[in-house]
Amino acid sequence: MTGRRCRAARWTGLALSAALIVTASSVAGAASPPPVTFERQAVAVAYVPAQPAAPEATVAPPVPAAEPAASPPGWLTVEAAGIDQSILPLTPSAEEFATQSIVPPLTEDAYWLTSFGSPGSGSEDTTYLTGHSWEGKDAPFNRLSTDTEVGDSIQLTTETGVLDYVIDSITTLDKDTLKDSEIWDIVPNRLVVISCYTEDIWGKNVVITATPAE
Repeated sequence: MTGRRCRAARWTGLALSAALIVTASSVAGAASPPPVTFERQAVAVAYVPAQPAAPEATVAPPVPAAEPAASPPGWLTVEAAGIDQSILPLTPSAEEFATQSIVPPLTEDAYWLTSFGSPGSGSEDTTYLTGHSWEGKDAPFNRLSTDTEVGDSIQLTTETGVLDYVIDSITTLDKDTLKDSEIWDIVPNRLVVISCYTEDIWGKNVVITATPAE
């Protein structure tokens, strides 16, 4: 993995709601006049208006659940790729920032880069997760290269709740140019997952970006 740029971008979402109001209008009716006699005597007819029906209760729209506050992620689920595992915190060193190169520990774990964003409401930066793909054996992050598609879901469980994301892009980037990619732009609420690309472990990274599900 590599460093970031400073250009800021924004991600916003809109929530729409509507209320359905049902009312009943007044209905006026009148009785038919009775028949008159042969002598055609005049008959007074009284009209009694019908009473208006009581209006039906207003149907209130559902209230959306509040999004959990931004906090460290602890569990990653990518159902399409069969990934269901814990996330460990990883803080890049000053040297890694200086060289714009971050190498996660050589394990099969997922790592959250603590120096950037936390997922959830109030996020001020992109959230980055990373982990190794492995050559010659199956590992969870290998399947990011082979089993994920745009539109698949990603779920993060954090200290404050559960967040759902939808994958909006899957790209491959050369390892030596990753540091210049726009994935390092500051985009609050965006999630970026980075690993080695299994068809070229040593030369390329697979990069998945996702945004909160509506």
